[in-house]
Amino acid sequence: MKYSFKNDYSEGCHPNILKALLETNEHQQNGYGLDDYSIEAQNLIKKNIKNYDAKVYFVSGGTQANIIVISAFLRPHECVISADLGHILNNETAAIEATGHKIISIPTEDGKINPKQIQDIIDTHQNKPHQVKPKLVYISNSTEIGTTYSKNELQILSDFCMENELYLFMDGARLGNAIMAENTDLSLEDIAKYTDAFYLGGTKNGALLGEAIIINNKNLQPEFDFHIKQKGALLAKGRLLGIQFLELMKDNLYFQLAKKANNHAMKIKEAFANKGIFFYTENFTNQLFPILNLAQIESLAENFDFYVWKKIDEQNSVIRIITSWQTQDIAVEQLTNKIQEF
Repeated sequence: MKYSFKNDYSEGCHPNILKALLETNEHQQNGYGLDDYSIEAQNLIKKNIKNYDAKVYFVSGGTQANIIVISAFLRPHECVISADLGHILNNETAAIEATGHKIISIPTEDGKINPKQIQDIIDTHQNKPHQVKPKLVYISNSTEIGTTYSKNELQILSDFCMENELYLFMDGARLGNAIMAENTDLSLEDIAKYTDAFYLGGTKNGALLGEAIIINNKNLQPEFDFHIKQKGALLAKGRLLGIQFLELMKDNLYFQLAKKANNHAMKIKEAFANKGIFFYTENFTNQLFPILNLAQIESLAENFDFYVWKKIDEQNSVIRIITSWQTQDIAVEQLTNKIQEF
């Protein structure tokens, strides 16, 4: 039997969600996100972020969330700044550009960006009106390579964006893992305080599907629902998303699931480290990027699925190991045992 460590969305959803969907299946509710479950879930999220003035919207996926937020916030001549590893740049089929907004990339080794890098872009885009205007900074937490922003880093980035009239938007596909990382000091409340908008990812943390877009900037809230409808994201049966986030936000289940995934990853990380294996990045979330030689990669591939993420040289490559909210103890045990044979 092969165990998969390729992604964190291979499993279905947490049993509490299936139970709630079944128990509420025949209850009549209003459509388009006006159902009782969605409203209660929105209120729970607002309570968690300690911002009752925020607006919360549920959509089906991360790419959809990114497209809607960015295209809604920007005027036609405005553009996005992103790390060169950003999901919108490499894994969304130029969806943002398809809405008419250019993405300007910043080279980065750790997946994060800082004010100096953004300032360089601002300085090289002063030929008005002949160049696009930088207006929105897109970041991910955790990043595409599993790194996380600290509270200080996010606050500095937020202050810079405010001073330069830039919007700060956080992709939170794996936000639960970032918040529950053992080295973080960044809370959900902090994220709501220091971003104009972000989304709370459900697809990769226990939901069947779904992300919760949270808009903190009051100036960006009006008529956002028009953009959701126009992009085909306003579900008639919005209850399907509301029920899921209601269950995830109850009793901190969302964060417990993320912590479980992180803990499994840390066990695997320790096994690699004990064999003297180095990592491409220093991670404390559910993504690991060990550097292995070809023989080690072939040996692991006999019993485990994973991605070969980046070639280092002719003999060594970086692989990506991802644990999920439902990764089994036996899978982690088998993998760590195999690593001990290196």
